[in-house]
Amino acid sequence: MTYLAGAGRANEHTDPHLVAGDSSIMAFHGDDVLDRATALKIARNLDHARRAYAVEVPSGSVWHCSLSLKAEEGRLPDERWAAIAEEFVDGMGFSEGPDRAACRWVAVHHGLSKAGNDHIHLAVSLVREDGTCASVWNDRPRAQERAGQLERRHGLQVLESRSAGRGDRGIKPGEREIAQRNGAAEPARLTLERTVRASAAASADEAEFVRRLRRSGLLARPRFAAGRDDVVAGYSVALRPSSVRPDAAPVFYGGGHLARDLTMPRLRTEWPDSPEHASAAAAEWKAAGRGTPARSSGRESTEVDPALWEQCAREVAAMREHLRAVPVDDVATWAHVARQTSGAFAAWSLRVEQVPGPLAETAAALASSAQVRAHRVQDALLAGLSPSWARGAAMVLAAAAEGGDGPVGQAVLVRQLRNTVRALHDAHMASGEAHRAELIATAMRAQLEALRSPTDTMTPATTAQVQAETVRPRALGSPLPAPLPLAPTTETVAARRRSGASADGGAER
Repeated sequence: MTYLAGAGRANEHTDPHLVAGDSSIMAFHGDDVLDRATALKIARNLDHARRAYAVEVPSGSVWHCSLSLKAEEGRLPDERWAAIAEEFVDGMGFSEGPDRAACRWVAVHHGLSKAGNDHIHLAVSLVREDGTCASVWNDRPRAQERAGQLERRHGLQVLESRSAGRGDRGIKPGEREIAQRNGAAEPARLTLERTVRASAAASADEAEFVRRLRRSGLLARPRFAAGRDDVVAGYSVALRPSSVRPDAAPVFYGGGHLARDLTMPRLRTEWPDSPEHASAAAAEWKAAGRGTPARSSGRESTEVDPALWEQCAREVAAMREHLRAVPVDDVATWAHVARQTSGAFAAWSLRVEQVPGPLAETAAALASSAQVRAHRVQDALLAGLSPSWARGAAMVLAAAAEGGDGPVGQAVLVRQLRNTVRALHDAHMASGEAHRAELIATAMRAQLEALRSPTDTMTPATTAQVQAETVRPRALGSPLPAPLPLAPTTETVAARRRSGASADGGAER
């Protein structure tokens, strides 16, 4: 309560005041100025039942959450927030009912967040007026469900990820602060997620995945099943200590803490399942955990055949043809495609971007579309969608700077991947997920802008000459032999249509 009544971490609490609460709190404090002294009085009021009945709640007696609007939705008056708070508290089972006593609670409204979001905070005492404890079992899914109902009832913007059954892992403020102190371009968890995603997408089996993690510079360790040292049940990864803080202990994150689709069970759905493969993977995990050299080597250490670029492009094109028959409401299949495509862009980003750039943004935008429940992904696999179509693409993009000749194949592959991204964008738009579609479109526009060069204004003959002279990909930046042109602008498309020329923007639109 003293935090909610204070200035906030960034002095964003400009006018803290109560908008709703249980009858006791509103009767005594509804019109009070919410300063520190009042906040402490309210806190004691909230805590009255717990102290009166001497109830100990092992996991904590205070339940707290915030209800927030997107910045573009503007601000709501206190009366609307009060109605929303009361309906939310009732829906969560904290209010009085036929078979339950009421919990004491309060809703605080203050200035916009740092991101410009209007919001309120709810603080609820979990000890009811009769000394019993309110249940918070499964509270997060229930809160999401209730929030969706309130969005529809009050005419607010419905959160697309909730309606589609998606959900990303959020980055905590502390993680961003640590990254700033270490001089890192982004929080460690984002780097780890992109690296794990790229390694998984490029690997043909679990043993190769472990080796790719280590070749990427990550520390990896297994989590063995209880009482076993030959059955790996999970894993965790960490960045090596930076030069800024070489003595700092590495911070390990489990796969499930990186993203919903990077748990060990989810990754294994796309790799061979046999005793031989399990044994080889266990051996590599043991070597990784002990810090000893890899037990074997595979595709990750071999030079990429330039012909693979064109072969992978054909596979991606065939997959796109398959997508033409996939309904836009088939969330499982589209999520699976998003995950595979994200892995390819993640591999490309790690190979050619010195700091996270447009390719990393594209990978992140696509990864968001892949965060669905595990059973949905399994449904997509059972429906016959091949899980390996993007594996070759991820593998060659991971070795983009040393892939040898074959610029035509490289350009074709990247264009086919962009066509796939466009198909995902269109599927989101058709299913009403406009915000997610815009995230993908924004990332692609940034990628195209980064690939701009003076050749954009050259004549076709000059451009062809430059492309013919550039036969190897760059060590840094785009691995393409020459940057792809930007999509035609609206004015250009209109002019082409008037002249009778084709206005198809293809993958670049």
